Amino acid sequence: MDFFDIILILINFAGALGIFLFGMKLMSEGLQKFAGNGMRRILGKITDNPVTGILTGALVTIAIQSSSATTVMVVSFVNAGLLTLGQSIAIMMGANVGTTLTAWIMAIFGFSLDLSQLSWLLFACAIPFIFSSSSSRKSFGEFLFGFAFMFLGLVTLRMHASEMNLQDNMAVVNFFRVTGDWGFLSVLLYVVIGGLLTLCVQSSAAIMAITMILCSTGVLPIYQGIALVMGENIGTTLTSNIAAMSANTSARRAALAHLVFNTFGVIWVLI
Repeated sequence: MDFFDIILILINFAGALGIFLFGMKLMSEGLQKFAGNGMRRILGKITDNPVTGILTGALVTIAIQSSSATTVMVVSFVNAGLLTLGQSIAIMMGANVGTTLTAWIMAIFGFSLDLSQLSWLLFACAIPFIFSSSSSRKSFGEFLFGFAFMFLGLVTLRMHASEMNLQDNMAVVNFFRVTGDWGFLSVLLYVVIGGLLTLCVQSSAAIMAITMILCSTGVLPIYQGIALVMGENIGTTLTSNIAAMSANTSARRAALAHLVFNTFGVIWVLI
């Protein structure tokens, strides 16, 4: 494989990642528009019971498939006075649980089934909804389109990852081998790498998909992969903190609580 082929594969890989990110965004926005008012009423009626808040955060995140979207909504609701700081923290804790469903969808379906056929089926099913005169049906069509793009992006990522033959690339294998021999320092290094990658891409689900693909091909050892996931858990908190920069004090505290909670969780697992 010459230099031109490698550049072409990397460009295709970046394009596949873009399709995956676009699908996540379209799916999240479509479902938020489809069930937005009901979601606002549910979040607005949260009691001071933290268990209820955690369950609600998990269910909302499972529905819209984006913890970042949930936390940004929560920050905006705190800023508007619809939620208290305590309620927002409970919802964000639940969002951390709900967002793991994306990884399970990729693990169960993304590596055992041919998702390309399912993608085309979802595209076909979404067309009547997209051209509907009803705004709610149109939003549901956008949700289906987003799901289809997400699956298509995942399939394309897997295809180009296999084309790169990373398991036979000695430079890549040696990098993981050398950096994996540093003991606990290796774990910390991959936590930092996972956080930085998520900060750049602004999607822990996308970096999670890449991590799982690398682990499934045997290129990335499991413990380095786990460390990357822990770093992704910290990097994903930046979105809510950016959203809170122009908000009031309570909203900024809610976003900071999200960062502290995720960071504490990572430290706890490291210990």
